[in-house]
Amino acid sequence: MALLDVKDVTQQFGGLRAVSSFSVALEERELVGLIGPNGAGKTTIFNLVSGFYQPTMGTIRFKDQPTAGLKPNHVTTLGVSRTFQNIRLWNDMTVLDNIRVAHHSQLSYGFFGCSFRSARYRDQEKDITANAMKTLEALDLDQYADEFPKNLPYGTRRKVEIARALSIHPRLLMLDEPAAGLNTADLTGLIDLIGWIHKEFPITIWMIEHQMQVVMSLCQRIQVIDFGATIAEGTPTEIQNNPAVIKAYLGDDTI
Repeated sequence: MALLDVKDVTQQFGGLRAVSSFSVALEERELVGLIGPNGAGKTTIFNLVSGFYQPTMGTIRFKDQPTAGLKPNHVTTLGVSRTFQNIRLWNDMTVLDNIRVAHHSQLSYGFFGCSFRSARYRDQEKDITANAMKTLEALDLDQYADEFPKNLPYGTRRKVEIARALSIHPRLLMLDEPAAGLNTADLTGLIDLIGWIHKEFPITIWMIEHQMQVVMSLCQRIQVIDFGATIAEGTPTEIQNNPAVIKAYLGDDTI
């Protein structure tokens, strides 16, 4: 049984078909890439899996549970976490609080527990803070715990966003263009970081990325879409040499 099983998913926006009969099965501990030209439908697919959109047709199952109709916070509770192409951190909250807020969907103390600072509230807040610090320490970000993201270098903010997604211990981590905007040094650090996360955590990673250095260095297999439909799937070597991929996305030069 696949961890994530997407079958024949189509997404229509009025007269526009953004995704056409898309299917993928992700197994435990895989690291899989999803690539394609701008506007090919990659982020739409991530939005479908994470609950921001509901598919026009097709099925999505996570841990063999259908996710149709579930809101994003409920999908997160199942064990799906993601980052975004444009960094989405709260710049006026500390790095630590940005990590802590990721646990919102897991809280059980309720309004009155929060208002009256119940024992459950105190215990859960203590556990959340400890877990957030542990995540920051694991990614070598603990020295920034009291800093505001707006004061940090761009590459560090990317790491903070990944730390936030990782802190809820997801089974599936979805990275939407994590290398966007990074310089060469940060790009090398990102490759090392994602490789380390995949090795050290019991996690499946699914990644959208335009930087071919990142995709080819990390991914065990790659799926390529164009105009919302899959045109190729295979190992990095197979994708590099696939004529349809070269024509649609990679250009005439080999990587």
